[in-house]
Amino acid sequence: MSTEQERGARARESTLIARDLRKSYGEFQAVRGVDFEVYRGECFGFLGPNGAGKTSTMRMIYGAAVPTGGELMVAGLDVTRHERDVKRRIGVVPQENNLDDDLEVKENLLVYGRYFDLPKKVILQRAEELLDFVQLTDKADAQVEQLSGGMKRRLLIARALINDPEIVVLDEPTTGLDPQARHLVWERLRELAREGKTLILTTHYMEEAAQLCDRLVIMESGRIITQGSPTQLIEEHVSPQVLEFRSRDGSLEKLIEIAEAEADAVERSGESLLAYTSDADALMEKVRGSGIEVENTVYRQAGLEDVFLRLTGRSLTN
Repeated sequence: MSTEQERGARARESTLIARDLRKSYGEFQAVRGVDFEVYRGECFGFLGPNGAGKTSTMRMIYGAAVPTGGELMVAGLDVTRHERDVKRRIGVVPQENNLDDDLEVKENLLVYGRYFDLPKKVILQRAEELLDFVQLTDKADAQVEQLSGGMKRRLLIARALINDPEIVVLDEPTTGLDPQARHLVWERLRELAREGKTLILTTHYMEEAAQLCDRLVIMESGRIITQGSPTQLIEEHVSPQVLEFRSRDGSLEKLIEIAEAEADAVERSGESLLAYTSDADALMEKVRGSGIEVENTVYRQAGLEDVFLRLTGRSLTN
């Protein structure tokens, strides 16, 4: 087998397998029999509205919740039989900041490393390497409370890597960050994937999912309703071009009639109309020829957010 073939074979090794995975809290079924498979070295995402079952699924993966039924293999181990071993092979970046504010930045890594019974010399070396990796070396002796939100998220990523995990679970890793900090975190996550780490990601940012995820699932009401790469999902569920109209003088209803006759799909969002089409120019000609005054028109390529809203709806679920 050639080097390239070996690399390809390793890339398709399953590092996480779920079959009919379920989780209930009393009579409430949070996860209702989901199936998915994650390959080594890829970034795999979970998307869905609040209450879809993402968090419960993630908690089962990193051992914070016990499955009610089904099978879940993580790093080749059954999570119900080898909980401690699974936790040793996983790093977790939680949604909420749970850093120790009483410790300095570097101390947070040193103390956390001791939980894995690592030699002090190894912990110290890894802490220094990880602070450099997340660009916090100059903050090593600072108090955690002195860090910005972006710095704290980067420190959480460093802490999750102190045990050199095979799998890194990231729950909303860039929530609340400004664009510059978010892009820095993205670049660090891409580096981890290039190094062969498997990333499991939940996010509400569709751009983040499109930028980072090799494949993803969309969940709703405890079930997976679709899965694939971002490009595959866009091609499968929406037309490639989107026109967003906002009409004047309350003539949106007339505009809907024209759009429905020409577009592949039409959705109303408040006072705007979204038309999905394979020929935006032809649709615009029809609208112009109708005499309807349009206050504003936005043309763009369809994206993952369009898929998400098409499948899960535009109203809040809770």
